[in-house]
Amino acid sequence: MNLLEAKEGEEYIVKNILTDDEELTAFLFSLGCYSGEPITVVSHLKGGCVVSIKDGRYNIDTDLARAISI
Repeated sequence: MNLLEAKEGEEYIVKNILTDDEELTAFLFSLGCYSGEPITVVSHLKGGCVVSIKDGRYNIDTDLARAISI
């Protein structure tokens, strides 16, 4: 299951980041999005979704949301 399939307001645990792009993986890690961390989808938007990771909220696009396995 990925973030696009997640219900708004429910907390999930990140299982894996499914991408071969090392820069993307490093970027997500800098946000605190890595395996074992809780993540919450605040809302779904046309071009992606808004997520809450630790104390921050981030707007991520559709491709990035597909890459985050929960």
